[in-house]
Amino acid sequence: MTPFSLSMFPTDYAIQPVELAQESEKRGFESLWFPEHTHIPASRKTPWPGGADLPKEYWHTHDPFVALGAAAAATKKLKLGTGVCLVIERDPITLAKEVASLDMISGGRVLFGIGAGWNVEEMANHGADAKRKWKIVREKILAMREIWTKEAAEFHGEFVNFDPIWSFPKPVQAGGPPVLLGSQSKRVFERAAEYCDGWLPINFPRYDFAGGVKQLRAAEKKTGRKGLSLSLFGSPSKEDAIKSFIDLGFERLIFPLPSEGREKILPMLDSYANVAAKYR
Repeated sequence: MTPFSLSMFPTDYAIQPVELAQESEKRGFESLWFPEHTHIPASRKTPWPGGADLPKEYWHTHDPFVALGAAAAATKKLKLGTGVCLVIERDPITLAKEVASLDMISGGRVLFGIGAGWNVEEMANHGADAKRKWKIVREKILAMREIWTKEAAEFHGEFVNFDPIWSFPKPVQAGGPPVLLGSQSKRVFERAAEYCDGWLPINFPRYDFAGGVKQLRAAEKKTGRKGLSLSLFGSPSKEDAIKSFIDLGFERLIFPLPSEGREKILPMLDSYANVAAKYR
């Protein structure tokens, strides 16, 4: 059975996280994913990869961990995903505790989608160097894994450096929640194979997903790992397109939702649920 999931920018003007999570769980969806942007610089110098005009949900979205924490308290089985957390903009010690706390509160339901971001000015406002973003993300994830798995964790790198620390709670999930890399950059496959547990691409038109899956498996083999998971943002809802991704090995398909009120969202949930029911 293929898990079907949902993603949405949870904004101040859309259906709120608690109701969305409850309605998603009621309809049998596996997980709910929230992205993040702490802010959007008003200069708008960095162009949006998705087109000319940046949608307003990018600067109206809730903090994902606050929203997912609310969703966790209001549900029992629904998994809770960051889609994606901009690790480069966060302190790794604080972020490790946030993720571990959410995993404990939810009973081990966290899926930790990560990315490096695209907005150079946004990163700069957090003191992050966009030119070295992937090196920074790597070190922060490795440091977080130490915090999640060691009673007295320490890490000494170029960007993250701390002597032994005590940090609890530890995640419910052994080793920490699955870390899924949301990227389609040139080196995404070697990065995923080195320090992540899966690949979380977006369904871009004309992207060679078959080639991507082959590269991911080759990177796995090179590093001695196997079984990295495949999840897809922006899943199609047409049966033939869904089948093509399932045949490629995608284990989780995530339907997109607009940042709208319940009167528009609830019928979309019903429609997606009808599609998902055909694969159960």
